Amino acid sequence: MAKGTINVSVENIFPLIKKFLYSDHEIFLRELISNATDATLKLKHLSSIGEGKVVYKNPQIEIKIDKEGKKLHIIDQGVGMTKEEVGKYINEVAFSGAEEFLEKYKDSAKDSGIIGHFGLGFYSAFMVAERVEIITKSYLENEDAVKWECDGSPEFTLVKDKRKEVGTEIILHIAEDSTEFLEEHRINELLSKYNKFMPIPIKFGTKEIADPKHTPKTTKDKDGKETTEPQKMITVDNIVNNPNPAWTKQPADLKKEDYTSFYRELYPMQFEEPLFNIHLNVDYPFNLTGILYFPKMKANLDVQKDRIQLYQNQVFVTDNVEGIVPEFLQMLRGVIDSPDIPLNVSRSYLQADGAVKKIASYITKKVGDKLQSLFKKDRAEFEKKWNDIKIVIEYGMLSEPKFFEKAQKFALFPTVDNTYFTFDELKTKVKDVQTDKDGNLVLLYATNAEEQHGYTEQAKEKGYEVLLLDSPIVSHLIQKFETENSEMSADKTPIKFVRVDSDSIDNLIKKDEEHISKLSDDEKGKLKEIVEGIVPKEKYTVQLEALDSKSNPFTITQPEFMRRMKEMQATGGGGMMGMSNFPEMYNLVVNTNNELMQKILKAKGKREEYVSQALDLAKLSQNLLKGKDLTDFIKRSFDLLK
Repeated sequence: MAKGTINVSVENIFPLIKKFLYSDHEIFLRELISNATDATLKLKHLSSIGEGKVVYKNPQIEIKIDKEGKKLHIIDQGVGMTKEEVGKYINEVAFSGAEEFLEKYKDSAKDSGIIGHFGLGFYSAFMVAERVEIITKSYLENEDAVKWECDGSPEFTLVKDKRKEVGTEIILHIAEDSTEFLEEHRINELLSKYNKFMPIPIKFGTKEIADPKHTPKTTKDKDGKETTEPQKMITVDNIVNNPNPAWTKQPADLKKEDYTSFYRELYPMQFEEPLFNIHLNVDYPFNLTGILYFPKMKANLDVQKDRIQLYQNQVFVTDNVEGIVPEFLQMLRGVIDSPDIPLNVSRSYLQADGAVKKIASYITKKVGDKLQSLFKKDRAEFEKKWNDIKIVIEYGMLSEPKFFEKAQKFALFPTVDNTYFTFDELKTKVKDVQTDKDGNLVLLYATNAEEQHGYTEQAKEKGYEVLLLDSPIVSHLIQKFETENSEMSADKTPIKFVRVDSDSIDNLIKKDEEHISKLSDDEKGKLKEIVEGIVPKEKYTVQLEALDSKSNPFTITQPEFMRRMKEMQATGGGGMMGMSNFPEMYNLVVNTNNELMQKILKAKGKREEYVSQALDLAKLSQNLLKGKDLTDFIKRSFDLLK
């Protein structure tokens, strides 16, 4: 029997591992199964190149619980280790600069910046075990099996063992504070979370299935009554993982139903099917594979992130893909797998690295290319899906300059009449009609087709197109379009987005023609005095306009700039701090050519009633009539009927 001391430059390596390197104890199983997988894949490689007498059949990794003995076994059929290799890989934990490392992390539970420098995966076992045994036999001929044992101190024992099979068995003697890992449901939970797609089959227990060779016979008795014999059952290994998930295959080998089936495997509780998927596959300048799915999106930013799973060689790392995946795409679902992702020792945190930015850029480009391809291939189908995917695309256009440029070709602008335009198509369509007297191309939009219906109808009567832009980030987005496209357009035509209820229809797109007021200057002065004496001054600015006589007598508008700034500030940005605390201010546009103005001027007893009724009707059209004002309006309306 050999005895020795594990070669580390500080003796408190195990407390360090338990307390600092791994913030989550449950990952010990992931680390040990990853090591077992590596050992098995090494054997496969040696077999493929004809190394010695190596035979690679159908190996698997087995997990066994011995609840009575308080032991957890991880068994593989990989390359195994010689006595010398145990000494090299297990005993000599080569820590360059360990003291500095200790000093750096002694006060922190977070760990970062060290993956690839230290081979500490195996030692995560001591987070849950008070004693660990390794029984291993190398694939090399004439090498004895050996047994290594350690109780978490720097001392170990190393002896020969009788094991005949090539491979390694790790036995964890579970500590009293970690007995949860002796429960079958807990191990199943960990295997499902971390090892669901490991490339080697993982066996955990057995299960009964119907014998495929047995077909139950049906017989009839003398009365003609049928009896079917019981189905014969057989016991088989319970393989808990899928070693060949869809993302490891070539897109050409997969059909639509394969992608849908894999989505169900990833998200068994998600009942809606994804709209489409994007298969990632690149081997230069980094290795990356994966599948991203576009689910149906709500028209708001209150969406659940952390739905994309990050893997490293089919080993689950995290569902927090911040950094690897651009923020706007974190609303998607799916899998990304890359051996080139720089992670810390516990694989829990992504490290800042130049490769990460390249990966994020690649994913952005790939998504942009796929969306453009879908748009070109079947525009009608793309238009049907627009409302379900627009929040991702619009967010991407705001946050990623390169994506904004690419998305110009497929981002859609729907109208209130359910027609769709790209930005270039829209400009061409409305240029002749919606260019104002100052040369600005004015794009009208509604944010709520129902609430702004009256304003929309007035605009349509003028021959104007009205867009329906109901995204929560619309204010930010149109601001960006105004800035970017005015600079980028070939003819340098200034672009202005104006909400359809932000002014009277004639002021939205000012033309050279002018309406002559039916009122004299004296009458206009008197009318303004009357109206201002009745409507609340702290909320409304009275604005007299000579409009079409058929236009509404009173119209409530909110200036585009102020409203937009408030909306932008409410959703982050806008550059005007504290605007959300400003009182709501509106313009009350009074149409001097409407015949009601003559009644208001001539009436005396009913003057206030007319103004109040017209104001309330204008408020009603803007969904501003509530509470006591609404009650008073209803009563007044009934009184007028009398």
